[in-house]
Amino acid sequence: MVDSRAMVLERYGEPLAMRERPVPVPGRNEVRVRVSACGVCRTDLHVVDGELPKVPLPLVPGHEIVGYVDEVGKGTRGFEPGERVGIPWLGHTCGQCPYCQSGAENLCDRPLFTGYTRDGGYATHAIADARYAFKLPGDQPDQNLAPLLCAGLIGWRSLRATGDARRLGLFGFGAAAHIIAQIARWEGRRVFAFTRPGDGESQDFARKLGAEWTGGSDEVAPEELDAAIIYAPVGALVPRALGALRKGGVVVCAGIHMSDIPSFPYEWLWGERKIVSIANLTRNDGETFFKAIPPIGLHTTVTTYPLEQANQALGDLRQGRLVGAAVLII
Repeated sequence: MVDSRAMVLERYGEPLAMRERPVPVPGRNEVRVRVSACGVCRTDLHVVDGELPKVPLPLVPGHEIVGYVDEVGKGTRGFEPGERVGIPWLGHTCGQCPYCQSGAENLCDRPLFTGYTRDGGYATHAIADARYAFKLPGDQPDQNLAPLLCAGLIGWRSLRATGDARRLGLFGFGAAAHIIAQIARWEGRRVFAFTRPGDGESQDFARKLGAEWTGGSDEVAPEELDAAIIYAPVGALVPRALGALRKGGVVVCAGIHMSDIPSFPYEWLWGERKIVSIANLTRNDGETFFKAIPPIGLHTTVTTYPLEQANQALGDLRQGRLVGAAVLII
């Protein structure tokens, strides 16, 4: 078989390098996937910049993987060659720690993460623990499904953390928010979108997806919010979001990494307001999310790049030059 190609992180903070590698062989309970599309997520920036706890290199980033099973490892059940699957951020859990035993596998003490602690999807082939892969629904193109594997799943979990909040603020209108705005509107919620100050393009985009108000993160919404979700990795947005909440409201921090949160007066938190974080996902999140997609009629907006332009895609994401999500086509 022809060698696999991959964009590889060899030194933190430096561009990825195209490398040829032996085609990986799936082990027990694993599948090998011929990657067709891989989303480019903000978490990938945190990985390549070394902002997360550093892991041994080299590493292939990418955890929003869509592809087709081309080999099934020993003991693997539930998948056949040719099936379309999605591989998410959560790649494996121990199944034995108190968190796994209590149904909170997203907090596992000994997890593996796709594109971070195991090689990911910026490649022609990827290996996945079959127990943590999803069969993908419907007939949407592969590139449109790729952002759902993280932006969609983490967005779904963050939305569920807001309970039945009617007036929902979304801070940072990128890959995750453009998906969750559609779901929130389908559920009958009112969406208020906060973007970078002066980002008229993103504000227009948010209005097209049903936001009834849009503005910069330095602006004040016309009404108090029941809940706010922060997708931008900017700690200064936490007190701003708190200041927009009614009593009893919740601020949900949805990113894996965020800059430091500045101090703020206790009175902004008082009134049983809450700040919570979202950590990873569970397999149940994926099962419920992908079942919900068909009736919602969810559509993702993507900009595509060939695999060898992964550094360009990361740069465009870093500089805020994207509307929607970036996806590598392999």
